[in-house]
Amino acid sequence: MFDNLSGKFEKIFKNLRGRGKLTEANIKEALREVRMALLEADVHYKVAKDFVAGINERAIGQEVMQSLTPGQQVIKIVHEELAALMGGSAEPLKLSGRLPVAVMLVGLQGSGKTTTAAKLARKLSNDGRRPCLVPADVYRPAAIDQLITLAGQLKLPVYSSKSGQTPERIVEEALNYARLENCDTLLVDTAGRLHIDAQLMDELLRLKTILSPAELLLVADSMTGQDAVQIAGAFNEKLGLTGVILTKLDGDARGGAALSIRSVTNCPIKFVGVGEKMDALEVFYPDRMSSRILGMGDVLTMIEKAQEAFDEKQAEELARKFRQDAFTLEDFLGQLQQVRKLGSFEQIMSMLPGMGALKELKKVKVDEKEFVRMEAIIRSMTAEERRNVDILNASRRRRIANGSGTSVQDVNRLLKGYEDSRRMMRQMMGAGGGAKKKKGKVRRKGSFFPF
Repeated sequence: MFDNLSGKFEKIFKNLRGRGKLTEANIKEALREVRMALLEADVHYKVAKDFVAGINERAIGQEVMQSLTPGQQVIKIVHEELAALMGGSAEPLKLSGRLPVAVMLVGLQGSGKTTTAAKLARKLSNDGRRPCLVPADVYRPAAIDQLITLAGQLKLPVYSSKSGQTPERIVEEALNYARLENCDTLLVDTAGRLHIDAQLMDELLRLKTILSPAELLLVADSMTGQDAVQIAGAFNEKLGLTGVILTKLDGDARGGAALSIRSVTNCPIKFVGVGEKMDALEVFYPDRMSSRILGMGDVLTMIEKAQEAFDEKQAEELARKFRQDAFTLEDFLGQLQQVRKLGSFEQIMSMLPGMGALKELKKVKVDEKEFVRMEAIIRSMTAEERRNVDILNASRRRRIANGSGTSVQDVNRLLKGYEDSRRMMRQMMGAGGGAKKKKGKVRRKGSFFPF
């Protein structure tokens, strides 16, 4: 989302880094460009003005003027101010109180409330809680069925309302249902409208009175830019929001909502949606987001994603197999599935420091469907073929290609990539296995990677 803003900041700071000494005129010129970049990113004009004024006050003081690396010092100030603009630190959900603790999700139609409710339920479940989903949107066709389906996929309790029930009646009975199911959290997906109206707000106020929610979260579409900020302000004025969940942060919008919403509404952003899958909901860390915007990466989030995706015992077992040269295609398939849990190639690269400066890397296009083809090829093999690729003669390869809907060339390319990876790992682990280490870099002919 922040690619354009990151690119502009990169150019601004590149000029500052090249100067051994900064004058007041240099700083003012750079801050003028920062302000323009923020406005172009659809940041609220008052937020942009106050943000630049805060940086200016610190940058023109002794903090920068007497620094040995003034350019780096300005970047440090911008990083800190940018993090403060978005809230300073992460705001966790406050789920204390009488069980089941209620969480209301509100917002306009199309913002992604129903999907976000399921994502949040999954996240809470992984954190050791037992959430119950409540579909209280009786107006949008199939909204209730959608949430029931998602709850079924996640194997989580969901209250199935009866035909003709009002939203008020639904939440009243859902509270009793959650207690019977020993659920400690009630996630209520409320109805939305195409625009804010008095009828919608009155209904939400009645639900709030019944539920006394510990959290009242607005689900806002970040692609709508300043509209999202105005919507947040209207909901906050009428309902008293406790936080915001921004969806579609992986889109190509300019990102003004993420940078403006805290300052304008004083409501913290608690989560961000970064994809369509059920695991694509992240805690919002202002300092980490600031680092991403300034091209410093987000290594902490990447480590957390890796810890979730990779099992420690499996990693130790994998290392043992590499040492003993016993890495099979079954192991390769398992690793492929775990790597896909980390997210898309673009998401992973955005978390690595300095990647924004590598323009040639930005041009790399990854065909995510290639991973699906690779998985299909391996799944079309017998268990014996996965464990021993040496038996894969021409006829077996044709059968595997037909079974996976690919070509023999695709099968050959996968097998070559697999063999190359084994060869490299033998060299790295010092296992030998007939492979002699050559001086210099290991040359890999062909690749199983889809780029």
